[in-house]
Amino acid sequence: MAYWAWAVPAAAAALLIAALLLPLGALLGTACAAVLIAAVMVAVHHAEVVAHKVGEPFGTLVLAIAVTVIESALILSMMLAGGPDTGALPRDTIFSAVMIICNGVVGICLLLGGLRHHEQSFRLEGANSALATLISLSTLSLVLPSFTVSAPGPTYTVAQLAFAAVASLVLWGTFVFVQTVRHRDYFLPTGSAADEDVHAQPPSARRAWASFGLLFVSLIAVVGLAKVLSPAIERAVAAAGAPKATIGIAIALLVLLPETWAAVRAAYANRFQTSINLALGSALASIGLTIPVVALAAVLLEQQLMLGLGAKELVLLILTFLVSAFTLATGRTNMMLGVVHVVIFAAFLFLALVP
Repeated sequence: MAYWAWAVPAAAAALLIAALLLPLGALLGTACAAVLIAAVMVAVHHAEVVAHKVGEPFGTLVLAIAVTVIESALILSMMLAGGPDTGALPRDTIFSAVMIICNGVVGICLLLGGLRHHEQSFRLEGANSALATLISLSTLSLVLPSFTVSAPGPTYTVAQLAFAAVASLVLWGTFVFVQTVRHRDYFLPTGSAADEDVHAQPPSARRAWASFGLLFVSLIAVVGLAKVLSPAIERAVAAAGAPKATIGIAIALLVLLPETWAAVRAAYANRFQTSINLALGSALASIGLTIPVVALAAVLLEQQLMLGLGAKELVLLILTFLVSAFTLATGRTNMMLGVVHVVIFAAFLFLALVP
């Protein structure tokens, strides 16, 4: 095992203890922020090791649950620190995750793959199944709350929130079953683009257990450091005069960083099927598992969630899914499609800072 795989969790745990015992000054805060980012990436690495050992379908569950714990911990930490004013944070984070994945990650993969390989191929059956599930999850969680009338504003009642949470779990769970059991071939690379990682030897039992322990330590450190840094992040955003939605963007970028890097590397190596599996799978887990967690937390904390998107965000979401439908229509890619997605992603970032 590489030294960083155990050194980062150890450093994160040590800094968490220091932050709990000492005042959070500039130096300690900077160190905690840097280690938090590293701990997120290392946690996903250890989750992938455990996932490879246990195999499918349990491997997918391990990785998805680990990422969801990280995302939910960051969201809930900010919500607890910010009080009622942070009711829109889950919406902002999940919407940001969808935009980052469907436009940023997919766009960069399409562009780099197109520049290097001209055209790349992927399985239509798997990509369309994932996109249909993602559209349904996004509509139930982010669109419908703006149009329901049982509660004022872009919110759900407790009953509606419970239905959305259960529906999210059903859709995500069914997709995982289809991907890992019923129709695995829909998501496997074809021809010369076969992913070498699929045929890699699984790690030993000793290494898997070590990764499981380090994953546990990393997740605790991520949750703790997020709680410690939440007030400082709130103050920094307010001092910069940036919209509060930027906090959701920052959380989504942090959580999706490891999967983004893996997807881009796969596309550059002419393994676009792996890229699309990683990208859309991350988006589905981001909604399908996070919504139930934050819904339960909101009910227990008696805090109202502002889930419905505004008009500008709704237009961007519709545009994203419309373009994605064309992108995934033929099973072949080119750089023009990448440029379109990247431009939409740039528009999302620009309009988030300059609404």
